[in-house]
Amino acid sequence: MTVLNALIGVAVLLILTIAVGLAARFMQGRARRRLSAQIVGPELVGEDALGARATILQFSTDFCTRCPEVHRDLGDVADARVGVTHLDVDLTHRPDLAKRFHVLQTPTTLILDQDGVVTGRFGGVPHRNVVEFELDRVINDEPATV
Repeated sequence: MTVLNALIGVAVLLILTIAVGLAARFMQGRARRRLSAQIVGPELVGEDALGARATILQFSTDFCTRCPEVHRDLGDVADARVGVTHLDVDLTHRPDLAKRFHVLQTPTTLILDQDGVVTGRFGGVPHRNVVEFELDRVINDEPATV
């Protein structure tokens, strides 16, 4: 192998690495809607009940440096809407949930409708306006009850 071939190989690997990194960064904090029909019951996450209209389910760990800030932001978003609950599950103590929901990074946030059906998913730090949009979409899709 010549030095030129080695340099070309390194350059190709560097470009590929940068492309993968940019793609991963682009997907951070964005909602994914193509989800399997997962249903989360309150007992699964150790709670008494989900939100009457929607639930923000945050998965965190003890060593996540961004999770406390995300917890405050998502709590504020939930508090600003009637019938929306914010739950935070520490995966350090619940690795079974990390496996069940394929959580590869923390924070990971799920948006649940009133029945606990997962309607949105955010990997990494979610953008507040996107979370609000997803919640409004879930809340407004519900039939009006009298």
